[in-house]
Amino acid sequence: MGSAVLKMKPADPQPYLKIGDVARLVGVSPSVIRSWESLGLTRPHRTISKYRLYTQEDVKLLKRARFLRKVRGLNAPAIAQLLKREGAVPASTNGASGAIGVHLRQMRVRRNLSLAQVAKRVGISVGFLSALERSHMSASVSTLRKLARFYRTNILDFFDPSESNSRLVPRHKRKVLEAGPGVRMELLACGNTVMEPHLFRISPRAGSGESYTHEGEEFLHVLRGRLHISVAEVEYRLKAGDSFYFESATPHRWFNPGRSETRVLWINTPPTF
Repeated sequence: MGSAVLKMKPADPQPYLKIGDVARLVGVSPSVIRSWESLGLTRPHRTISKYRLYTQEDVKLLKRARFLRKVRGLNAPAIAQLLKREGAVPASTNGASGAIGVHLRQMRVRRNLSLAQVAKRVGISVGFLSALERSHMSASVSTLRKLARFYRTNILDFFDPSESNSRLVPRHKRKVLEAGPGVRMELLACGNTVMEPHLFRISPRAGSGESYTHEGEEFLHVLRGRLHISVAEVEYRLKAGDSFYFESATPHRWFNPGRSETRVLWINTPPTF
């Protein structure tokens, strides 16, 4: 049992590796590999006992992902988007972006609406909406906001609907939204709250997309990196340690102008996502 190289069946010439051995070859922990799997970076085979089995092609792809994380400073969603654009992995995933596609289609079908009707009201193309529903593409924060407004809901309802009213939200139990290429939003409090705090993780050159508005007020504090935010067509350039407040009804958009990930504590009131 010293060797981790397995055969799925005698007639199958493809060797398979266990997750622990893949982790050693790639230079990351098994938990990182599992998190990358949730974003569609790899789809391991499964034994009857549900053990993950990987090929040499999986190892090659995961090494590329590790390089992008270590050398280029990209976070996991940004790595997934880049590899999808390169054609290294399929555009659709079974993670959060897959969940949003399912929920978007369910909401449209329940209202007996066509793709063309929704696309016209929201201001996007029919092809783009269809790709969103099939989880072949991801949407920016501004587009998700428009869809949420049209369906009279909030962005959180597009994702994991799990209930949690605990005062304590452990890091591993946060709701996570992948809002477009390179933008990861982690919800820091759940339940019937007056405020809605997020940790935004924004990859280099990623951002909200076009300007958007909604009710309420917003406060943000840059924990790491840089953030450019435009409010009413006035651009503000924030760096680590800076704080910013504005009224959400004012058109605003934002992006990371730097070469490394930006992290922002972002609070909305009332809850809007």
